[in-house]
Amino acid sequence: MSQIDERLEAMGLKLPDPPEPAGNYLPCNWSGNQLWLAGVGSRTTDGARISGKLGSDLSLEQGYQAAQCCALNLLSRIKAEVGDLDRVERIIKVVGFINSDPSFGGQAQVLDGASDLFVELYGDAGRHARSAPGMAALPGNISVIVECVVEIREPDC
Repeated sequence: MSQIDERLEAMGLKLPDPPEPAGNYLPCNWSGNQLWLAGVGSRTTDGARISGKLGSDLSLEQGYQAAQCCALNLLSRIKAEVGDLDRVERIIKVVGFINSDPSFGGQAQVLDGASDLFVELYGDAGRHARSAPGMAALPGNISVIVECVVEIREPDC
């Protein structure tokens, strides 16, 4: 078992099955040793959708958990693509789109659900640049969508 898999287990977290693309796009794409991951919506490990607007339907804490679910879905996609989460050299960039009521201003704190998980799993290599825009609507009224760019190291021989 990889170190990251062990950390996830120790945290009581489980990776879901990798989400399938919801349209005509690739779930991830390579550029050199960088893996660019398409956005994934806030779905729990059992596939249930976390829907609603932050600030009216969902609390900040629920949004944080939704963003963490997105991060788990991204990790699942990474693992499906490269086979081992220990091959992540660093998380480069994270963008989280937050379905927000016009009066909600906690988008950055919502996205911390994904950022905190990456940092807890990867330490300094999990620290990343990011953006957390609030959105008037997201497909299917999903609460959070997160995408990221990661650097992948060559497999050990």
